[in-house]
Amino acid sequence: MIDISTEYQVWWQTVVDFTESQKLLSSALLVFVYMLVKRGVLWLLKKRSRTTGEDKRHSINIIEQLGNAGLLVLVVMIWATEIQSLAISIAAFMVAIVLATREFIQCFMGFIYYLGARPFRVGDWIEMNNIRGEVVEIDWAKTTLLEVDPESHVYTGKHLYVPNSQLVTQSVRNLNFLRRYTLHSFTLVMEPESNPYALMPEFKARTLKHCEHFREVAGRYKSLIERHMEAEFIDIDPDIAIETNQFAKLRITVSLFCPIEEAHKLQQQISEDWMSLWHVAVGHNSKPALKAGFDE
Repeated sequence: MIDISTEYQVWWQTVVDFTESQKLLSSALLVFVYMLVKRGVLWLLKKRSRTTGEDKRHSINIIEQLGNAGLLVLVVMIWATEIQSLAISIAAFMVAIVLATREFIQCFMGFIYYLGARPFRVGDWIEMNNIRGEVVEIDWAKTTLLEVDPESHVYTGKHLYVPNSQLVTQSVRNLNFLRRYTLHSFTLVMEPESNPYALMPEFKARTLKHCEHFREVAGRYKSLIERHMEAEFIDIDPDIAIETNQFAKLRITVSLFCPIEEAHKLQQQISEDWMSLWHVAVGHNSKPALKAGFDE
């Protein structure tokens, strides 16, 4: 009867002997096999994602990065003796090497921080260092963002590459819960030619009418966000504030909790309503003055 464990030991010893004698060839074969397996696994995940409609980008990114780390460990194990000899020979220059590669080390530590803290994941919208975008990939060196315009909330088509070192040194705002609905504010600046408070009842009624069709969905989404954040900070009714700036101009600020894809359209409609009401009011105020001037 053949001893299976003995055959396995012989086979394993053969592989080890071949790897030690042909390190370059073994490394090339390892990389080749890894690329084939990686392509197969990613192809299966993408196929399943298309079939089920689920967003698998985060899983694909994690598997890809863990596979790269595993490949690096195996290659280091193959060349361990040479690396050890090299490390001993350059020990005197280690400080210089650390200083030269400081940025890369910081990026790697930022990636370790990401894996531990998980402040966001692939597919989330984030804002970092006044840059807003959707996370499409993160590796040990950088985070790749698809830029989102902060005003219109649409993709600009630009890819931004942010070093992972900024994950530790800069504040990161996770905007994922505001991907569908956003707190959109805009300001209209006017000359103080009429009393704006006299227009507020009609203006508020028109603004509420524009927001009526998504009010119910906005209420449910508001509850979801506040339950996750454990804080109440969203008002689904439009907020209108009147103030003056340093040039004695009137500033009418409108704040809305609305769907992202409708934010620009709502801004235009509400601005049109205010302008029409304002010009009617200014026209009424100016008629007596014009008539008096004509009589004189």
